[in-house]
Amino acid sequence: MSHRPTGQRRRGWGPPWAGERPEWWPADDSWPPRRRPRPWRGFGCLFGFLFIIGVLGLVSIAASVVGGVLAAPGLPGHLIRLTALLVAVAVAAALIRAGTAIRGSGTVLDELVDQAARVEAGDYGARVDVTGPASRPVRDLVRGFNTMAARLEADEAQRRSLLADVTHELRTPLTVIAGNVEAILDGVHPADAAHLEAILEETRVLSRLVEDLRTLALSEGGSLSLHREPTDLDVLCAEVAMSFAAAAETADVSLETAVDDDIPLVDVDPVRIREVLGNLVSNAIRHTPAGGRVTITGRRARAKPGPIAAIERIELVVRDTGPGIDPALLPHIFERFARGQGSTGTGLGLSIARGLIELHGGMIAASSPPGGGTEIRIELPLTPV
Repeated sequence: MSHRPTGQRRRGWGPPWAGERPEWWPADDSWPPRRRPRPWRGFGCLFGFLFIIGVLGLVSIAASVVGGVLAAPGLPGHLIRLTALLVAVAVAAALIRAGTAIRGSGTVLDELVDQAARVEAGDYGARVDVTGPASRPVRDLVRGFNTMAARLEADEAQRRSLLADVTHELRTPLTVIAGNVEAILDGVHPADAAHLEAILEETRVLSRLVEDLRTLALSEGGSLSLHREPTDLDVLCAEVAMSFAAAAETADVSLETAVDDDIPLVDVDPVRIREVLGNLVSNAIRHTPAGGRVTITGRRARAKPGPIAAIERIELVVRDTGPGIDPALLPHIFERFARGQGSTGTGLGLSIARGLIELHGGMIAASSPPGGGTEIRIELPLTPV
């Protein structure tokens, strides 16, 4: 970009940026921009003028009252004159300090207006640096502005990244559908069950992707509501295992559950927790070779040092005996569209799982033990019903 550096202050009354039109500047706005008013400059001048007049008036009144005292002879007169001199020096220093602070605050506010114009124009990289004297409220204002700009910049980067990812993910199934339909219409392929089934499968992929994106958007936006009810986790885990029993048998993978009997009924949304466990078990079966094993375990979590130790928690763990997660991918496994080599999912399942678990006040983590396999651990607050 061709705008000036953030910390550089503009002098004079010219345009806030010199040089060519920046790339981020709106096409329908003129360049250079018109000068924005600086009301605090006039206020500062008026305040300084009135302050000086008031001080001069007080000095003249005080001089007329204590004039006789200052002229007193001897040691008392010397002490009075020395005290008066010290008071005058202190007042002058206070005036200089106040003037410097006012001038510094005005300069910072001037810079703040310029950077606010950049944010208004869509450049969220704008920041204000306080390099000179300024009052504490002005510094707090600048700190709040920089925090706001940083969050806007992060949100904009996230929005662009999500848009690019969604566009990329939608392109593949749409291309397959369009190609098959065109081939059928052109007579290249017959409209038989095999070719129509391929089109139907891609529509299922699109439907899954759209539903995942909707759930993810609601979760990240804080609009996803939970319908909590007393839930037996032993029964819930058994239901998840039963729903994936056929898939595990087809893949020649054993699926087992082991939930401790001392876990009471907990207040969670069973539909959402079942969704999370179903996603984890589906991934585990998909990445476990024939003859492997997938287990779902539940127990009370071990106490941790610190304030969190006062909160009882339960731990649900899904383990498999597959090849494990690539160490380069492991730190990003819960990010949107993060997928390992050969994965056929949408890449949103684990990101959705993290959002749902955090919405319950819990946490989720992934690890690959040295002996191989993958372990996804969920911790939820234990709130007995």
